[in-house]
Amino acid sequence: MKVTKEQIKEWKEKYGELFQITVEGKSCILRKPNRQDLSYASVVKDPIKMSETLLNRLWVAGDEDIKTDDTLFMAVVNKMDEVLKVKEAEIKKL
Repeated sequence: MKVTKEQIKEWKEKYGELFQITVEGKSCILRKPNRQDLSYASVVKDPIKMSETLLNRLWVAGDEDIKTDDTLFMAVVNKMDEVLKVKEAEIKKL
């Protein structure tokens, strides 16, 4: 997958934070999920289908093989946890 700096700049303006995941020479660019994405995917009970739903919703660009080849898909899904990380909050008893 070839991406120009201009494309990345446009995507960042449109989507905000971006992530590139690469496996066996294939890549995809995903955006950071929002509440609507997480809510939409959370109604899917099957974990694989939920991952597939999230991947499709967060997909900005990439090699379509990642969506269809099970080994590539599973490798990308395994790394999607880092895309889904949320900020750490603090709690203090008053």
